[in-house]
Amino acid sequence: MLKSDKGFTLLEVLFVVIVIAILASIVIPRLLLTQRTAKENACAANIAMINKQIELFYFNIGRWPWSLSEMEPPTTYDYFPQGLPDCPVSGSDYEMDIDSHRVYSVGTEHNHLIPRP
Repeated sequence: MLKSDKGFTLLEVLFVVIVIAILASIVIPRLLLTQRTAKENACAANIAMINKQIELFYFNIGRWPWSLSEMEPPTTYDYFPQGLPDCPVSGSDYEMDIDSHRVYSVGTEHNHLIPRP
């Protein structure tokens, strides 16, 4: 009876596993960094949008809002029809500075704070 030599040797399989592990060690950290950067950029865009809506509230109503919750639905104007966005990095709510009427950061426990001008 003849034996057929089909299949891979242990050395070939080990080589393929090592190559895949090396590629994964390069790609996975890059993907995680890209995901974090995208969330931080989305947070900055949310802050800019919220600040624009605060200004729109002032022009429509004639006074600054006391808090962001005053701008949530139901209101006469649809500032945030789907509700206030949450921070994509931490999942927490945004906070408005009552003195400047601006959102600069999302609380004190976050490490992606946007510095005040």
